Amino acid sequence: MENSKPPVPVYLLTGFLGSGKTTLLKRMLDYWQAEGKKAAVIMNELGDINLDGQEVGDEVPMAELLGGCICCTIRGDLSLEMKLLMDEHQPDIIVIESTGAANPMEILDGVTEAAMYMRIDLRAVITVVDGPELLKRTRAGKGRTLKLMQDQIRCASFLLLNKVDKLEPEQLVEAQQALRELNAHAQIVATMRCIIDEWSWLDAQQPVIASSAALPPTANQENAEAVHACGPGCSHEHDEDHHQHSPEHKEQHAHHHHSHDHVMTLTHYLQGPVDSVQFEALLRNLPEHVYRAKGIVTFTDTASRFLFQYAYGESDFMKITPQGKVNDVAVFIGEHFSREELIAQLQQLEYGASSEA
Repeated sequence: MENSKPPVPVYLLTGFLGSGKTTLLKRMLDYWQAEGKKAAVIMNELGDINLDGQEVGDEVPMAELLGGCICCTIRGDLSLEMKLLMDEHQPDIIVIESTGAANPMEILDGVTEAAMYMRIDLRAVITVVDGPELLKRTRAGKGRTLKLMQDQIRCASFLLLNKVDKLEPEQLVEAQQALRELNAHAQIVATMRCIIDEWSWLDAQQPVIASSAALPPTANQENAEAVHACGPGCSHEHDEDHHQHSPEHKEQHAHHHHSHDHVMTLTHYLQGPVDSVQFEALLRNLPEHVYRAKGIVTFTDTASRFLFQYAYGESDFMKITPQGKVNDVAVFIGEHFSREELIAQLQQLEYGASSEA
């Protein structure tokens, strides 16, 4: 009988842009594969294409939720994609990698809703934290991005403090203290490049209960005054003049106030190969408010294609051989940057490459 089957464990992987979520995902998949377990993945991207999925092997069943945030605009698709994965592939485990702009409390609500229609068991909310970025934003002490990072930390049942090789010993202690102040219960593991030697914690995770209790009372009281129609524990920000809407107005504009409204994305399809030196220079000189960039690029001075990643001033390139037709594309994520200026720079790169051809 269907009800006699054990529920499928679900793991939610969250963390702000560029923290290392996909790197951890690949290590988790390798671990489960070595254990003889079949894992399926649901990947959420704010943009219209799933670039992180290029890093996951073709043998891993995957569903893509693109063009919006899983916690709001495409939240209703989560249950459907999860059911399709379970029906077609019968996975032993499902991992949901959310966009870095997502509020995990609302994804928890989405998973809870899905549990009404299928046998799933939310085992862990794993938050990957960029150590240097956490310290930078904590010291600044304000901003929507800091608030979102704090909510992601508060909601975690397991915290992975990543990039500790870039922290001095006293900075590591400061980062760990910052995590513990926000979350007194989650296990904290410090890592470089999400390398984990001991995985017993993954199998030992107890089911997560999705409720607003995961956030401290002050956060819930603060959000209770805000105008939106999302789930409990939501951390959405609101302008002062948006607090006194009528019920009808609230209903019409309920989803105009998400905590990641300030997060912007730009997806640019490259028209052909570009100069590698000029492209790397473009990444180095990106505006401060562009936190994350990734994509697939072909260079004029090499026959290879590369998957590139950029986060907070650092870039990395990995040679790839895509299966099937994959466009050259660059995706940029940040706050309040000029799309027009960035597009102009990219077009100049393309024009320069075509002129030299």
